[in-house]
Amino acid sequence: MRLRRWVVAAGVAVASMTVTVPAATADADGAHWVAAWGAAMQRPTPGTEDNGPNWSVKGFDDHTVRQVVRVTAAGSRVRIRLSNVYGTKPLAIAGARVARSAGGALVWPGSSRPVTFAGKQAASIPPGKELVSDPVALNVSPMERLAVSIRVPAATGPATFHRFTTATSYRAHGDHLDDVAVKAFGEATQSWYYLTGVEVDNPGGAVVAFGDSLIDGVGSTAGADVRFVDQLAERLGLPVVNAGIAGSRLLNASSCYGDKAVDRFRRDVLDRPGVTRVIIHLGANDLGYPQVGGACAKPNRKVSVDQLIAGYRALIDAAHARGVRVTGVTILPLRGSLFPFWTKEVEAARTAVNQWIRTGGAYDAVLDADRAMADPAAPGTSRPGYLFMDGLHPNDAGHYAIAAAG
Repeated sequence: MRLRRWVVAAGVAVASMTVTVPAATADADGAHWVAAWGAAMQRPTPGTEDNGPNWSVKGFDDHTVRQVVRVTAAGSRVRIRLSNVYGTKPLAIAGARVARSAGGALVWPGSSRPVTFAGKQAASIPPGKELVSDPVALNVSPMERLAVSIRVPAATGPATFHRFTTATSYRAHGDHLDDVAVKAFGEATQSWYYLTGVEVDNPGGAVVAFGDSLIDGVGSTAGADVRFVDQLAERLGLPVVNAGIAGSRLLNASSCYGDKAVDRFRRDVLDRPGVTRVIIHLGANDLGYPQVGGACAKPNRKVSVDQLIAGYRALIDAAHARGVRVTGVTILPLRGSLFPFWTKEVEAARTAVNQWIRTGGAYDAVLDADRAMADPAAPGTSRPGYLFMDGLHPNDAGHYAIAAAG
């Protein structure tokens, strides 16, 4: 297929051009699978006052977990991708189902379909591995919400998960895969567990948004799907996968915020089916964490502009080697944040990094989130009307401004 290349200028003159987008890879049965939803997986970590409780550390024991996701592409068949990447023992799956969401934990009657793995309802996922299901016959529409239910019959130990979401997941004790009603699903949390992808049979190419809390949607209204990544999916009419992890860094890992980006890039971006473009926003936490205490920020050693650029180039080179085009996103203003990120030294580094992103020529396109958020009356800060209460992340209006710039 062919697509108009989209570029954010925001004051930088960048020519638009037409590029050829390769189709998703065909399976032996002729299916062209493309990623339509996704989440980047993390190690289990306790909940916090800001993010609320989660079930990752204890895991599950004789539970049904129901998770609602919004797919960004149409298809006549779907399949799910489950992850036990950070598990300490094999993950037993007794069954799974996919259905149309009717809101909350409710599913549309008559829409639920069984999911199989190599022809069987049950499966076991070894530690460190992912598992892709068999195709499920279900016609889905772009931006439709699906409910994916997973049955875990025994104690799992610590659970591979995605910590921060703007969605709600539910669980019930016992086997409730076939339940349409919500009565049994009396527990809820704003994290995703084991489910790392939903893929559809579609000839198009997917975009993956990869990075930190800006990509993950911090500051946007929960349950509203108004992250700038969500809005780009609506505007572009393309499958868009969110592989952001709030707190993620380019060059350093964290026990709370996932592997460093240069280590997780292949799994979270390049190994997803049908990916043709990646959007990258990283660097703010690399610059800011040296000023932050606490275990989650460790290691919090300083990084230089040259080290960040080398990290960006490593991602760009890896993407280009797979025929994937790369859009770089400038780092948002940091001054005025409740987080102690900003210093004169950090601001100088942020400015230098953003200038390289805009003019260095390494990226195929640039989305200038910095200029979209910037307050003309106060250089180096964001417009007050675009800010979430933490003074750093965009609110709904800020996410809209960034998406509109794209």
